[in-house]
Amino acid sequence: MGIFVFIIGLCIGSFLNVCIYRIPKEESISFPPSHCTNCGYNLKAHDLVPILSYLFLRGRCRKCGEKISCRYPLIELLNGLIYLLIFIKFGISLNFIFYSLLSSLLIVISFIDLDSKYIYTSNTILGAVIGCIYIVVGAYIGEVNIINNLLGGIIGYAIIYLIVIATNGMGQGDAEIAGICGLFLGIKGILVTLFISIILGGLVGIIILLFKLKDKKSEIAFGPYIAIGAVICMFYGQEILSLYLSFFY
Repeated sequence: MGIFVFIIGLCIGSFLNVCIYRIPKEESISFPPSHCTNCGYNLKAHDLVPILSYLFLRGRCRKCGEKISCRYPLIELLNGLIYLLIFIKFGISLNFIFYSLLSSLLIVISFIDLDSKYIYTSNTILGAVIGCIYIVVGAYIGEVNIINNLLGGIIGYAIIYLIVIATNGMGQGDAEIAGICGLFLGIKGILVTLFISIILGGLVGIIILLFKLKDKKSEIAFGPYIAIGAVICMFYGQEILSLYLSFFY
């Protein structure tokens, strides 16, 4: 079953590549069919096998030989591995289904943010809708506390929004991502997520400044750090919280 979940994750990862490429260009994610961006060659089924097609074609277009970014198979692999790990952690369950959806959405948001330093409202609205469905379904079967998760969303949004106002160092889109993650992870989960993301963002920022990879005025996408924090929290949120509290009690 794990292999099947991994393959599904790879296939969905291939679709995520389409979203990451087309959404910033305001193009349809369903039409036209997948094609080479250099020569327009419409990719056939055997050109679209996740990872394997890239390896077989040696990272180049079958027709014109244009080099294909290695990011495409890496995103497929990333999504497949996350799906597999979520399955190992939660089995076939409500959390497996919705955490997988959240993870895929966060991958799309993160890579677009890295490329454009912009978070599209269409993506965050989709995330909020999925989060609300998760809360309703989870509450119906007794696995989710409505108040806890709704407050998680509100708190996540509010914390980042206050930082945006105070420092002007982030964008409102970052607050929206935090709000979405809070809907899925609840109050404790979003606090752990933001703790991790701020630590990671701070460490990377220090490294960037020390090695002068960017100047102080350069924009740094914070969305990916929130996404990483959320995924880590899915797996180890309670353990991290317990470890943190152990320093005080």
